[in-house]
Amino acid sequence: MKIKDENLLLIFAITLMAVMGVASISPALPLIQEKFDISTTQTGLLVTFFTLPGIFLTPVLGVLADRYGRKLILVPSLLLFGLAGFACAIAPGFFWLLVFRLIQGIGGAALGSLNVTLIGDLYPERRHQIMGYNATVLSVATAIYPSIGGALAGIDWQWVFYLPLLAVPVSIIVLLRLNNPEPKNRQKLKDYFTDTWKLIKTRQVLALMILNIITFIILYGVMITYFPFFLKSKFGVTALVIGFVMSGFSFSTAITSFQLGNLNRRIGSRNLLMMASVLYTIVLLIVPFISSLLLMVIPVLLYGVAQGINFPNIQARLAGLAPIENRAAFLSLNGMILRLGQTLGPVIMGVFYGWFGVESVFWAGAVMSVLLLPIVWYNL
Repeated sequence: MKIKDENLLLIFAITLMAVMGVASISPALPLIQEKFDISTTQTGLLVTFFTLPGIFLTPVLGVLADRYGRKLILVPSLLLFGLAGFACAIAPGFFWLLVFRLIQGIGGAALGSLNVTLIGDLYPERRHQIMGYNATVLSVATAIYPSIGGALAGIDWQWVFYLPLLAVPVSIIVLLRLNNPEPKNRQKLKDYFTDTWKLIKTRQVLALMILNIITFIILYGVMITYFPFFLKSKFGVTALVIGFVMSGFSFSTAITSFQLGNLNRRIGSRNLLMMASVLYTIVLLIVPFISSLLLMVIPVLLYGVAQGINFPNIQARLAGLAPIENRAAFLSLNGMILRLGQTLGPVIMGVFYGWFGVESVFWAGAVMSVLLLPIVWYNL
């Protein structure tokens, strides 16, 4: 990897903006609740209103990026994300804060899929390697943004919404310096949708998208939502300790993702995906039996390894299956699938939690992770 590769650095910058919208504001949520004297449920709407536009807009923006170019969607998206984020800081009331978060979510909707699209456009021969690097950046950002947000919230809750202003200079640099091959799509819209659908409905693509949605149901349902409750109930630890334990799998994912190119050459993409399924299953089966907080580090790190060989691997394979003229729509649909998994995960696992207790969440996750293995074996 060339450190001075401007295109790659800009992709990393876009990735940093894409994951900023939720991870950086989480520590400020209790302060916002106090400021506006609202319920916990109302406070949670700050996350929902940000993520909601992506479910509906991501595929639309992907189509537009294929038809009219990546920059034409990226630059306004980054500007809207940054400026609407700043507007949240000066919102006169909670209603307007929600409105500006919704607008910011519109700006952020395309960022998490177009960064991956650019990797497919610019690095066709090194997709796995570069996807791994990008996943490393994403994982490190996910781990450190809460700390940055917490430090800013310590000054005032409004300060966490000054951070998105970084997207404004990023948008200008993308406009001026990003040197990417824009698609030359001359197809009629009907033919474009027909060709895109033909790509999507293939057995291999559908299998990869199913892998993604299961992966994110497990991630957001088990690890992000209910793993903290498990740690709290079993070990009686503070929020600070829970955050420290959970940051372990982000850093483990980052280290593993960084080596994805080498691992792919030595072991093979398909074998890595099967290994991830086995690791997910082992982790989810053993977590309820661990009686020491110190020993909990082992499954946490193993989960990060599984995520590091699974998620960027799936992205790389998807990016390689679509031509440049259809790639943005293709990967944007996958982005919608990811958001669906993020949304369904807490709901599905919440049912098990309510009926059978917190340990049942891990059993349910283990069953789902086992399903990944035959999907990979028979379809990839």
